[in-house]
Amino acid sequence: MTGTGGDGPPLAGVRVLDMTNVLAGPYAGYQLALMGADVVKVEVPGTGDLARRLGASAELNDRRLGASFLAQNSGKRSLTLNLKSASGRRVMRTLLAGADVLLENFRPGVLERLGFGPDVLREVNPRLVYCAISGFGADGPLSDRPAYDQIVQGLSGMMGATGTPDTGPLRAGFPIADVLGGLAAAFAVSTALARRERTGQGTHLDVSMLETAITAMGWGVSNYLSTGAEPERIGNENATAAPSGTFATGDGALNISANKQEQFEILCRVVGAPELCGDPRFARREDRKAHREELRKALEEHLRARSAAEWEEELSGAGVPAGRVLGVREALESEQIAHRGLVHTLPFPGSGDRGLRVLGSGVHVDGAPLAPRTPPPLLGEHTVPVLREAGFDDAEIEALREEGTV
Repeated sequence: MTGTGGDGPPLAGVRVLDMTNVLAGPYAGYQLALMGADVVKVEVPGTGDLARRLGASAELNDRRLGASFLAQNSGKRSLTLNLKSASGRRVMRTLLAGADVLLENFRPGVLERLGFGPDVLREVNPRLVYCAISGFGADGPLSDRPAYDQIVQGLSGMMGATGTPDTGPLRAGFPIADVLGGLAAAFAVSTALARRERTGQGTHLDVSMLETAITAMGWGVSNYLSTGAEPERIGNENATAAPSGTFATGDGALNISANKQEQFEILCRVVGAPELCGDPRFARREDRKAHREELRKALEEHLRARSAAEWEEELSGAGVPAGRVLGVREALESEQIAHRGLVHTLPFPGSGDRGLRVLGSGVHVDGAPLAPRTPPPLLGEHTVPVLREAGFDDAEIEALREEGTV
């Protein structure tokens, strides 16, 4: 962990049992690991997290080190455990007794059928923070359905609000519902740990990806709740202001958000079109919204004189929010991201012959970036040390291995 001051990372000393798979749950566990928690990933022997086999490289997938797994499991330890066996359940009870947090993203009811429902968890460890992440929450008519990011994007209204009248509905080009669910879970766990400091009592957290996605839609939802107006699909435009969207330049696309009157006037002056300020079609905010396409064409005639990079510097310097539209490579290699220390290089799991680049956190603590301490674990890499920490001796561990429990 990069330096954090105080008495160590914020969650130092917190033990998390992470039983999650693929993305939303592992992402939540990763955020807790970045904050200093000791996250033990509990995986099925022989197969492990499905994300171990998901990614662009078939070779890494075969090695159970798929890119999806590598992205959000650094800083964790891996223990394999067969919870369908009686001995595996006995081991799990022991681990739970010494844990602070349990994360899982099974369908509702699965963990209870394995013998670890909320009542049992409270009995085993009254101080445990138990966080269940699911697509739709623990109850309701959709609770038993399987849910993936795209399904949640569709059911939340996100896809319906994205694109243009001709191109929509469109899903976001990345798993936004999964990530939002993971962030909500990590936040909820942290607040439950804070409450436990005051009360000494654990908490049962029920995180719904669908509800979290809806709460993240901002004005798209609040406009409907307040006025009955549903969001329209307007592509890269901003429904609340104009000119505010993506504009063509002489080289590259440029986002401009001139949402205030003074910003609009500065924009017109900087691009060499002061006459637009006096045009009655563009005089006020509502006028500009009503004539946004005419305004776009007029501005783009001037913006084509220079590149997006040049306009970004000049407009930003003049106080008009502006930024190029970058690809992932360009974004990660930007000076700002390098300065902030978001990308970290770790030894590649199982070998030191190459590096593995992963993301840290967008949060700095006491002026320092948060970085994972260790690379993603090989499947079952830490089974023996974790069991020893829980009080099992070598003979017991060998017996569990022979039984196929670990």
